Amino acid sequence: MQQDPDVIARPPEALIGDLNPQQAEAVQYRGPALLIGAGAGSGKTRVLTRRIAWILTQFGAWPSQVLAITFTNKAAAEMRERLESLIGPVASRMWVSTFHSACVRILRRDGERIGLKSGFTIYDTADCERLIKLIANDFNFDVKRYTPRSILARISDYKNNLTSAREMLAQYVPDFKPGQRGYRVGRIGNPEELYAVVYAEYQHRLAAANAVDFDDLIVRTVELLRACPDVAEYYHRKFRYILVDEYQDTNHAQYVLIRELAGVDAGEHADMGAVGAGRVGPAWITVVGDSDQSIYAFRGADIRNIQDFEQDFPNAKTIMLEQNYRSTQTILDAANAVIAHNEGRKPKRLWTAAGAGEQITAYAADTAQLEAHWIAAQIKRLHTDDGVRYSDIAVMYRANAQSRSLEEGLIQARVPYQLIGGTKFYERREVKDALAYLQAIVNPADDINMRRILNVPKRGLGARAESQVTLHAQQIGGTFWDGVAHADQIEGMTARTLNPLMRFAQMMQELREFAQEHDAKPSQIVAEVLERSGLLEELKKSQDPQDQSRVENLSQLQSVAAEYEQNTPDATLAGFLETTALVADSDQLPDESQDSGKVTLMTLHTAKGLEYPIVFLTGMEQGTFPHARAMEDTSELSEERRLAYVGITRAKRHLFVTRAAVRAQWGRSAEMMPSQFLDEIPADLIDWKRKEAGMERMRSGWRANASHDFGAHGGWNDDEFDAPSSFGGSSSSYGSGSSYGSRSTYGSGVRGSAAHAGKVTTRRAPVRQPAQPASSLKADNHLRIEDFAVGDKVTHDKFGLGTVVDAQDKGRNSVLTVDFGSSGVKRLMLRVAPIEKL
Repeated sequence: MQQDPDVIARPPEALIGDLNPQQAEAVQYRGPALLIGAGAGSGKTRVLTRRIAWILTQFGAWPSQVLAITFTNKAAAEMRERLESLIGPVASRMWVSTFHSACVRILRRDGERIGLKSGFTIYDTADCERLIKLIANDFNFDVKRYTPRSILARISDYKNNLTSAREMLAQYVPDFKPGQRGYRVGRIGNPEELYAVVYAEYQHRLAAANAVDFDDLIVRTVELLRACPDVAEYYHRKFRYILVDEYQDTNHAQYVLIRELAGVDAGEHADMGAVGAGRVGPAWITVVGDSDQSIYAFRGADIRNIQDFEQDFPNAKTIMLEQNYRSTQTILDAANAVIAHNEGRKPKRLWTAAGAGEQITAYAADTAQLEAHWIAAQIKRLHTDDGVRYSDIAVMYRANAQSRSLEEGLIQARVPYQLIGGTKFYERREVKDALAYLQAIVNPADDINMRRILNVPKRGLGARAESQVTLHAQQIGGTFWDGVAHADQIEGMTARTLNPLMRFAQMMQELREFAQEHDAKPSQIVAEVLERSGLLEELKKSQDPQDQSRVENLSQLQSVAAEYEQNTPDATLAGFLETTALVADSDQLPDESQDSGKVTLMTLHTAKGLEYPIVFLTGMEQGTFPHARAMEDTSELSEERRLAYVGITRAKRHLFVTRAAVRAQWGRSAEMMPSQFLDEIPADLIDWKRKEAGMERMRSGWRANASHDFGAHGGWNDDEFDAPSSFGGSSSSYGSGSSYGSRSTYGSGVRGSAAHAGKVTTRRAPVRQPAQPASSLKADNHLRIEDFAVGDKVTHDKFGLGTVVDAQDKGRNSVLTVDFGSSGVKRLMLRVAPIEKL
């Protein structure tokens, strides 16, 4: 068995001796398709890297035959580092990268076959939004109604599903030709027609600028492999083993890309006598993922890719990794209990040998501000009394808007913190300006970046000059740079405009020549650009204190370029720009092994893949988490539950969960009900420091004095619901309407959280008649939960005929979950819901 001499040949025991039986089985598996169902904290990266080492040392594969794909540069770097410790320096030459980085390499090599020149520019979100704005201006449509962000989201959906602009035009606007001038999209009444026109024009202008967006990196690679059989054949022969991490996060385009690279549908038969994948036939595919952690549907991730793996690859083997090496059993039991409520999932139960650990600490605050103060006080206590480092603590929340009150609480308690998700380094204006110069140098056809720098810093070339150059470029059928370079041919241009234009053109030409001479030294090119362009001088002259920090940012950019040179043997300016373009949000997260001396604040989506000894999971209320839009959609509720599972399993030693009884929404105070996810955690796992907020306890007292029962479990308040907006009632409900309803107002507040993500109806509290208690409603017909079973048919005054899919006995607060077909699945409080059993 021939083997690369540069690979350290480790004996089998060195690769599997310290693994548990399931991990060892996954590492050694010999077959064409393997799904490793890796639960949270189950050591998947260790298994993946050991499997690669096993493939090299035991199957006799060469490093160049392996393609390992993950989602972030940070994860790819960690994988490469672990591989290097296993097989030696040869790991640095292997294809271990993100989807996008791998596609860039493929397109740089063969992209010209589909009209993409090697020096193409990768547009970031800001560049793409700027391009959409230019199209909107030319096509005269309302950017307030159709925002660039919403249009780009729609275009991204098209691309993730491999739907081309040509297909969209053929379906909706067959008479439109991209590049057509004078076409007025504003006259179109059908939004799909507008999206089709803008999509086609957007792609046309990207092609003219020799540019791609992030989605194009995947889509154009699929196009290349499908359009050029010889290129596809080259990669079928090259990559004999393909391993994909975080497979649950792949979208349809990435799914197709994997199949195309592997040659799964090429119809070629495998070499049955080969030790491993052999030289012919489909590549052997290993995917690692956890369907319970699929939380990126809003980005196009398709959970069916992992759920249907065994159908897509009929000879596939599935190995589940359930032993957790991160959290205590209490934390895992809570996560297991919550995720068990999702239907259609492959059974998996996490366990650990680390012991039960501390109970989950829970707290119900009166308001979001008091929730934040309690959290800050607990963090202060943990740090002062228990010696916990601030950097070992993370505060997580469902949406960025929740961070404000949390920040205020930490500031008042003088707790240092870092907020993940602020303005990113490469999105800062001065850094974007410098990078725009570099992009325009590498790719003169890049109209977006060339137009950005025309008058940065100010050189007397405003909107009029830009429009004159643009018009001239259109007339000569060239790029914006062509218009600049031939500005002396523009009729009617004054010397006041022409002179700075010609100086700009000369400077750009000289910078381009300098870049060609020093291509291997991007840091020197950055320094030259900052000096010659005037960017640095303008900021240094400024008296604005903020401009001094901008100077430091430009200095940091030069340092990043120098670091790239040191770490990259074949460094080029284009390569440096590629690394800056492919930086993902998660790549900029702090290193968990370093003590930053600060508490970390972040959204749950950002927290995926991270772990902290102490985690605070905040905002556990209906309408906050789960999000309001999940109230009427079972698939969205399932995704929210997976997000809760991810949040719970970020904690290693101690988990805190908190909620607020009142939270400000749209400028008003809204009373919030406890999250159903709290109800799904077994009661014996939670230590409630305060189970009810003050207002809730007062209501409990009122009801007790009136000889009303109150559930011993401290759940939802009995007579808290308005007559017209009952829990499961006829006009609006928990899970169906626009209010969680209560008979009393808090301040000038709104009576409900926001069951719909858009408009929230609010009213100042006028003098109103006392609300009729829910217990006196005719609909409160004293039905008993024990009379209902899964499968029973019921009829509802509003939703019609339905089937019971779940029944939860909570005493007077018992809940039925009913599938009403086209009206959706609803959670109804039995005693007030207007239903009848059939």
